[in-house]
Amino acid sequence: MSTKLQKYLSAEHGGGSIIVANRTNARGWETFRLWRANETFFNFRVSNKQFISLGNEGEGGNSLVANSDSASSSTETLFEIVRNDGDPNRVRIRAPNGLFLQAISETKVSADYAGSSWDDSDPSVFKMIVLTDSTIRGEYQITNGYGPDKAPKIMRDHWNTYITEDDFKFMSENGVNAVRVPVGWWIAHDPTPPKPFVGGSSQILDKAFTWAEKYGIKVIVDLHACPGSQNGAPHSATRDGHQEWGDSYIPDTLATIDFLAQRYGDRPNLAAIELMNEPQRVDLGSLHKYYKAGYDAIRKHTSSAYVIMSNPLDRDSKVLLSFAGGFNRVVIDVHYYNLFVPKFNTMNVKQNIDYIKNQRASDLSSLTASNGPLIFVGEWSGDWRVQDASKEDHRQFLKAQVEVYSRATFGWAYWAYKCDSNNWSLKWMIDNNYVNF
Repeated sequence: MSTKLQKYLSAEHGGGSIIVANRTNARGWETFRLWRANETFFNFRVSNKQFISLGNEGEGGNSLVANSDSASSSTETLFEIVRNDGDPNRVRIRAPNGLFLQAISETKVSADYAGSSWDDSDPSVFKMIVLTDSTIRGEYQITNGYGPDKAPKIMRDHWNTYITEDDFKFMSENGVNAVRVPVGWWIAHDPTPPKPFVGGSSQILDKAFTWAEKYGIKVIVDLHACPGSQNGAPHSATRDGHQEWGDSYIPDTLATIDFLAQRYGDRPNLAAIELMNEPQRVDLGSLHKYYKAGYDAIRKHTSSAYVIMSNPLDRDSKVLLSFAGGFNRVVIDVHYYNLFVPKFNTMNVKQNIDYIKNQRASDLSSLTASNGPLIFVGEWSGDWRVQDASKEDHRQFLKAQVEVYSRATFGWAYWAYKCDSNNWSLKWMIDNNYVNF
């Protein structure tokens, strides 16, 4: 927001045009996604996925336009955010030409200011409102935020301490016979993945296979983060929340699947490779094309491992049944949470449990056919929207889910084994006698 005009900066038409300062309310066109280059320099991405840059001479060399389709690693789209020492959300924005942005009028925002005042009346001063509830917290943000000097130690300390051999021993002793391990596409580029990711994840997965085999546990390798992001969620390693995976990303995604199948195809405890986690807003034709090619890539290295195809989050759970039926040793993955949909917000304990026993059971039954693909409830948890539930309420909710999801022909996987939230942590649930198998 311009402190002088008390109006928000806005990308006209969501992008492809000029930047103005004439909005009294901030919505999509007035919201910018920041691509961080370092501590102070950023690319500004507008709602239609274009980037802000300076106009060419014909457009007025100091004018601001949002018409660049890619972020420059040099200077064309890099802007520096200069923060006020006393108020970090009070900022001035230095353009690639070295001058500051100024909101001269509601229709004219230019990069031609050389002053240094922080007064409200200064046209180069802006109030930056960070949408903290939309902040993305994924591996991209962790590694990019800490940077190349600190991120390697942060990630390797986490890998070496968060899940250890003792965890596999614990799981084995408590009836868990398989683990679904999420990985990112950059694992195929070890030991030097593209920035900002940290190398070494393949070695950690190697350890997981070794520990799992020692304790009689099967491993499902789940490609949880595809290049370009298949759903825009933090766990897909999206850079800014946009889902961009499509046909152009299929070759790189297949390269990751080929890497995983080649590296682990001979492991006796490889149960399956999951081609993608939770696709959403993805073209179904592109998904079919990729799933077929991914199946073929895995079959080059192993005929015994199952190939798991994740059902699109935004489509009917039966959408892959006919397609998947044309392959051998294929599994469809569906995820069941009593969350994320408004109808669960007002359900009480009994209604939640009845929903599992009736609706979820019916859904599973409708997917299951003797000559069709196997069905995997690849994610579920003990979290729900019930407030002040007793321990016994939680136990009954978990018990109902275990009973129903155990009918899935490929079994189930709890998300997650260990988590900072108790309801999402299977280990905590077992340790505190909420669930047992």
